[in-house]
Amino acid sequence: MLDNLEEKRRFASLMVALADYYKQEISKGVMALYWEGLKQYDYAAIEKAAWAHTQSPDESGRWMPKISDLTKVLQGSTKDQASIAWSKVDRAIRTIGTYTDVAFDDALIHRVIQDMGGWVHIGSKDDDAWPFVAKEFENRYRGYKMKDEKPDYPRKMIGIASSQNGAQGIQFNAGTVLIGDEQKAIAVIKGGSESAAISFTRMEVPKIEAQ
Repeated sequence: MLDNLEEKRRFASLMVALADYYKQEISKGVMALYWEGLKQYDYAAIEKAAWAHTQSPDESGRWMPKISDLTKVLQGSTKDQASIAWSKVDRAIRTIGTYTDVAFDDALIHRVIQDMGGWVHIGSKDDDAWPFVAKEFENRYRGYKMKDEKPDYPRKMIGIASSQNGAQGIQFNAGTVLIGDEQKAIAVIKGGSESAAISFTRMEVPKIEAQ
């Protein structure tokens, strides 16, 4: 994260150099917009993204990069991010299964899985349905990413053991398997909610008197 005076100076110099390279002028106001849009990243990463943009053979490489151009390089495209997220889910289903509770290192995975019916529901799909499950997951994941949403999500994915024992009123904890980066998965658990992200309220339908 850009958070000290020296990095601010280096960032300003980089923006001026980019504008020079693309034969454009850059105002203080525009530079401030770039700063706000990119300050969450390390300077070295921003510099690398700017270099990658100048080397791009695509049409976009001919023009001064927008914030979105640099962010795309820094984060990878939403399609790439969705593919990486799905690969974690796919591997977890195949190697761990849905008997135990799991927590991923990406909170958005939890929300998307919940939207799709939950951990156990996804794990029940057969091989024929699996490509369609993958496509639905990636589309939903990309949808959240493209809108830059950070929705509520469940703390962990509930497995068969917990759901069955909970339904029978049995206090049981088989442990939670952490998927991916351990510290990030723990942070996901701490930041999540015990309640469902989507709540439903039953409405009483008024009776219509017969005429």
